[in-house]
Amino acid sequence: MSEPEPASASVHKPVLLREVLHAVAPGPGDTVVDGTVGAAGHAAEIARRLGPDGKLFGFDRDPMMLGFAETRLADAGDADFELYHRPYDEIAEALPDAAIGRIDAALLDLGYSSDQISDDSRGFRFDSEGPFDLRFDTSAAKPAATLLDEVDVATLTAWLEKYGEIPAARRLAERIFTARPITSARHFAETVAAASSHTASPGRHPATQAFQALRIAVNDELGRLERFLSDVAPQILRPGGRLAVISFHSLEDRIVKSAFRDSGVWTITSPKPITGRPAEVRANPRARSAKLRVATRGGPD
Repeated sequence: MSEPEPASASVHKPVLLREVLHAVAPGPGDTVVDGTVGAAGHAAEIARRLGPDGKLFGFDRDPMMLGFAETRLADAGDADFELYHRPYDEIAEALPDAAIGRIDAALLDLGYSSDQISDDSRGFRFDSEGPFDLRFDTSAAKPAATLLDEVDVATLTAWLEKYGEIPAARRLAERIFTARPITSARHFAETVAAASSHTASPGRHPATQAFQALRIAVNDELGRLERFLSDVAPQILRPGGRLAVISFHSLEDRIVKSAFRDSGVWTITSPKPITGRPAEVRANPRARSAKLRVATRGGPD
């Protein structure tokens, strides 16, 4: 997701649910991987369609979300499920050997949840007074505030340019350096807003792109996505297996679109990205920037 939602946003409401179920097409006895299981909004509906002979593997970097997922999946029919505290680019290392190359479908929802946004200790919200963290897995890597203390202006400029697509990134990087140490998400947001030379579009905070840039850098989001699409997904899916990816900003969507163009690996089933219906966008603000792309794994049946 490209920008934080208000803390009051609907909790655990999956985006593009109808479209995802059509794309993943879970059926009795299927084996499905949800690489970003979150609170199991999509996974629970998938599990209900798998039946007692089906299997769902769920992965997430955030232990808090895995707790929500376990509760929800326990009430979602009689399909067997296993949950793993691992990032989705490490799925192949965690799956049982018997499942490698035999997964019927896989899903990635690259957004983050309103639970994470509401947690003041995570720093995803512009007005958060908690630590400027931005990690999906708080047991791994370094929080954003620490990275800002350690990197040089050139590195921060590169992050703002590449991951935030920010004009005059060098000038903003220098202003952020002057403001260090960054004590909270609010401190970072106010620093960026004060340095902004343009007026934000209605409903969009001027620090949105800078938050996105730091979050991507902290979590290696684009690198993980590239590794998953090029190495992991082709390895775990059976020939004809379905892959659905929901992205929330243009950087992610470009990576997915580019990967699916490899006709030696993928057959595209959605030439254009699938977006939310107007009624869903009105009811669920998360859906307004969601784009779903779908492809099937090539190879002999």
